[in-house]
Amino acid sequence: MTAPVPYLLLPGTARDALRAYAETFGGQVELHTYADFGRDDGPGDAVAHGHLGGGPVELFAADVTGDEASFRAEGLLLSLLGAADPDTAHAWFTALRDGGRVVSDLQQRPWGASDGQVVDRFGVPWLLGYEPA
Repeated sequence: MTAPVPYLLLPGTARDALRAYAETFGGQVELHTYADFGRDDGPGDAVAHGHLGGGPVELFAADVTGDEASFRAEGLLLSLLGAADPDTAHAWFTALRDGGRVVSDLQQRPWGASDGQVVDRFGVPWLLGYEPA
């Protein structure tokens, strides 16, 4: 069984988002523009389909056009609990908060685990954390 992979529909920021996520998490970005797909319902250089893969985080993104709704999250977090060692989790958190908004600092909690929440500059909410060594 394959795990769900987020597919973000962004307001013209898919290229920047995928590149930022590749810098943060590693992996390779593959981009296909509207022109590549022969689409004329948006700017030729807009991202019709993009993919980040080959690293610890996989996701897709595309630019919306016209009156399509772009990504907005309420009651949803992309969770990276236990996905990395503490130093890596803190580095990811620092990168994601750049230009974004910290909801809760990545810190040790009373039950012993560490976690934190951040909404990145693309409006994507993340939950990062790890268990004590």
